[in-house]
Amino acid sequence: MDSSGFGDFGIMVWRSPELKKNLYAKIIDSETIEEYRLGIKHLLDKGWGIKAIISDGKGLRHDFYGIPVQMCHFHQMKIITKYLTKNPVLKANIDLRHIVLKLSKTDKESFIGWLNEWYSKYTEFLKEKTFNPETGRYHYTHRRTRSAYFSLKRNLPYLFTFYDHIELNIPNTNNSMEGIFSYLKKKVNIHNGLRKDRRIKLIFYLLFREKQPPKNWH
Repeated sequence: MDSSGFGDFGIMVWRSPELKKNLYAKIIDSETIEEYRLGIKHLLDKGWGIKAIISDGKGLRHDFYGIPVQMCHFHQMKIITKYLTKNPVLKANIDLRHIVLKLSKTDKESFIGWLNEWYSKYTEFLKEKTFNPETGRYHYTHRRTRSAYFSLKRNLPYLFTFYDHIELNIPNTNNSMEGIFSYLKKKVNIHNGLRKDRRIKLIFYLLFREKQPPKNWH
């Protein structure tokens, strides 16, 4: 499940990567956890069995009817890159990025072991503070490194759901959704002059190959 903006509206889509099929979509004003919950309930009410949810990080700590949630490894990597860049200079950042690059290629126990070893090695580094004479206050010197590390720590319970439930064959990324949104935006941009209602009809046609969107699309 994921959402994307199309200028003056957004669309939320639920897709089965296993079936390679879009199951449900709705137009939204804003991306909220409640909208995701309503969409999941809609699918459950329709009789769909949901084995797991792959998330880009939104709603990880919320309960989606007891369904296992997997944090997308691609999005976790994007978060780390945002804080550390692709070419970090500090040794701590280089080492942490090196660990994260192994995320999709290793097992849960090894990854946690490497992360704990990194933290033990750089604990004092993370605690370093710098005095700001303008504010008269101290702040953490390596705030971006801290943000990267604590992002991993917060999301750790959801990074290996696919590993803990290997029998469910859960993907560890939602790249299937990313591909869908990229495709939709290319098609919509070709018809840049379309009115909102026609853009919505085009999107629903591309998602489901229907001539009209569902009556309750808005």
